[in-house]
Amino acid sequence: MKRVQLFEFEDFSWFPSIWRSTMTKIIVVLHRLLGTKEVLSNLLLQMHIAYPFDQVVDLGSGSGGAMPMTMNHLNTQLPDLDLKLLLTDLHPNMAFVEDFNQSANDRLQYHPKPVDATDLHKTPAGLKTMVNSFHHMPPQIAKQILASAQENRQAILIYEMAENKIPTVVWALLLPISLPIVAIMAIFFVPFVKPLSWKDLLFTWLIPVIPIFYAWDGQASLPRMYTFKDIQNHLLPEQIEGYTWEMAPAKKQNDKTLGYYIKGLPT
Repeated sequence: MKRVQLFEFEDFSWFPSIWRSTMTKIIVVLHRLLGTKEVLSNLLLQMHIAYPFDQVVDLGSGSGGAMPMTMNHLNTQLPDLDLKLLLTDLHPNMAFVEDFNQSANDRLQYHPKPVDATDLHKTPAGLKTMVNSFHHMPPQIAKQILASAQENRQAILIYEMAENKIPTVVWALLLPISLPIVAIMAIFFVPFVKPLSWKDLLFTWLIPVIPIFYAWDGQASLPRMYTFKDIQNHLLPEQIEGYTWEMAPAKKQNDKTLGYYIKGLPT
């Protein structure tokens, strides 16, 4: 397996939720710049045509990520779909969930109870998604998620905005250059986060700890990405009748690649 099980600071339970939230908001700015919501909207529309659904259940949502803006974009472009989004997590931050739900609407809510992606039989009804979170799962957990989707005939869409194409040795040699660049990007992105709080500015500009953690997590995520060979040879369950898997690069409207996706569909 090419994937390397490195660590990311946001995975640790001791990592301050305030910093994790700011880092997520910075990633959302990156999503807006890259056009991720358009890519995801197109993938969701393809899934809806093949397997109609009225709710998307996002797994491993953390502090929200790209799905809220994606669903808003999709419902704005195609209001007749009237799709709902339910964010979930194995360990939801209740303070964040309460604040989020107070400012959300009837189409967008955060599920207050733990949702285990390895047991999709017990999850709320709807299309299951994992956006930029699959690489956080160690191989055994990732394998269980895919197996659970197939066993329970659950439609699932997994999306990663990057691919693991660079040799690990080259990645390591480039770290002295890539880490400062990504840290500087975080500093410049902060004024564009929504909602912007004084804590975002404090820990990015005055006490610049967030750019350091953001830079490492962003770079560490690359070798943690599963390649197509990793998925095909080590993660996908044995093919059964009545369920299909599809893996391919994700395309923007200009036909440029932006990450990859895995689709699981009951037939």
